Amino acid sequence: MIVVTGATGQLGRQTVEHLLRRVPADRVGVSVRDPKKAEDLAARGVRVREGSFTDPAGLAHAFEGAAQVLIVSVDQFGEEAVQRHRTAIEAAVKAGARRVLYTSHMGASPDSHFQACRDHAATEEILRTCGVPYTALRNGFYAASALQFLGPALGSGQIALPEDGPVSWTAHADLAEGAAAILADEGRYDGPTPPLTAPRSLTFADLADLATGITGRLFSRTTVPDDAFRRHLAEAGLPADRVEGLLGVFTAARAGEFAAQDPALATLIGRAPAGMEEVLREQLV
Repeated sequence: MIVVTGATGQLGRQTVEHLLRRVPADRVGVSVRDPKKAEDLAARGVRVREGSFTDPAGLAHAFEGAAQVLIVSVDQFGEEAVQRHRTAIEAAVKAGARRVLYTSHMGASPDSHFQACRDHAATEEILRTCGVPYTALRNGFYAASALQFLGPALGSGQIALPEDGPVSWTAHADLAEGAAAILADEGRYDGPTPPLTAPRSLTFADLADLATGITGRLFSRTTVPDDAFRRHLAEAGLPADRVEGLLGVFTAARAGEFAAQDPALATLIGRAPAGMEEVLREQLV
């Protein structure tokens, strides 16, 4: 039994879909906060159980009988995120899983300028001492995040963001397929994987050029001071930790934390991962 958490989210759901192409449905289980959202998976033979990273007892039931558990990281920053990951890891080990997998990040480091990467590093440390073999999927930065940062610029053509650096923006679909390949071939990676990335690292200036070429409309890149970006986010109602977390993406990118490229993901999925030109074309055309 392979259990995937967060299976109604973007990455978890796509991972399950790819996994079902590799193993029988009765070997796949999901842990979700709302089982009603996974009824279609249950109809296909997937074991669906309710589980929350704040409820160890519920996770014990969701992880029952699992040989492997894939813990999809939460979309939060700081100690609360790390604590939720710890709860899930401990529940998986207690349930008897012989391997725990976790969706980490290519920039995971206690010294990262990006809070989420410090959280991933803290979670990887928990994994290292959890008592069973583990795999940390060092995922490239989600291409969907680039689209979120671009936001209104996709319509206006004015990309106004803090100074950045090259980032290996990587599609959820490719990362999900890679995760499924690793789950189906248990033990393929012990510990952290190489960076699982798209083949190119791009700045927002590069993305402006790509968008211009795709649409024939001019996209321009201007640099916004960090303090102005911080004020803009705060005025939009984002909490302080979220503001600093988002600004940290740019600080870390400037330091080169997300620039690495590696062929590991292409090897896993048997083809070149999608690039940002494909992602932008799908969004813009």
